[in-house]
Amino acid sequence: MSEVVTGDAVVVEVRIAQMPSRALAIVIDMAVQFTVLIAAYAILGAFSVISDSAMFGAAMIVFMVLVLVGYPVIFESLTRGRSLGKLALGLRVVSDDGSPERFRQALFRGLAGVVEFWMLSGAPALIASLVSQRGKRLGDVFAGTIVISDRAPRDSGQLIVMPPPLAAWAATLELSQLPDEVAQAARQYLSRWHDLSPQVQHEMGVRIATQTASFVSPAAPAGVPPHAYLSAVLAERRRREQVRFAQRAAGRPPQAPYAQPGPYQPQPPASYQPQPQPRPPAPEPPRATPGGFAPPQ
Repeated sequence: MSEVVTGDAVVVEVRIAQMPSRALAIVIDMAVQFTVLIAAYAILGAFSVISDSAMFGAAMIVFMVLVLVGYPVIFESLTRGRSLGKLALGLRVVSDDGSPERFRQALFRGLAGVVEFWMLSGAPALIASLVSQRGKRLGDVFAGTIVISDRAPRDSGQLIVMPPPLAAWAATLELSQLPDEVAQAARQYLSRWHDLSPQVQHEMGVRIATQTASFVSPAAPAGVPPHAYLSAVLAERRRREQVRFAQRAAGRPPQAPYAQPGPYQPQPPASYQPQPQPRPPAPEPPRATPGGFAPPQ
């Protein structure tokens, strides 16, 4: 691991690429370049019968410059620091401050690579990489770049777990408006959380958590740290995706995580049934008295 200072004066730890992986990436790139040169020589040789030797030599020089210099420059400029070999091994070229590689830097690296690898068989690059603390070859020294590894040894899926105190709150979240780009940024932050310094952990966590909270509701309980908040959001998002996938695999239509009230459906009017009215109690029969009937009460 090595620390780089960004343009905003923030210290970020990056993983410097190891010598074996860089050497294998260079071998892959040189094999691709050598194959293209052989194909170009064969194609030009087929047309040499109708052209003179001077034109053939000039065309070969142009193709060699395009392949030896243009190949790394074009690939690293278009892919933000990745050639085919680096892409296969998860490596990337960045500036000394951690920013993406620029065209000028890629051009310096490409020109120096012709001297280091094709003319001197890689000896200057090997010596400079062993002397430099960051494994820089001469092209990196001239261009102000370093080669880092994008592949972290830790499994990011194991880091994103639901904090038990936030499980009930996370079940009520509205996550439909959360963009994939924001979720990916939060996932990368959590995957590198243990490799960051405490100050960077807090500053980067607050920034990403604030951005995530603008798309997620309701708000988090008071006092929740940024990494716990992001872990709860991503864990709940992953749980709902797994539920939808299981429902789709079972042939059932996916259901929303919460029951939403459906549109109003008019109901047919109920038929009126008259209720039987209670009958008044029958009057008591007159009671006989010795003098006749009792007067009405």
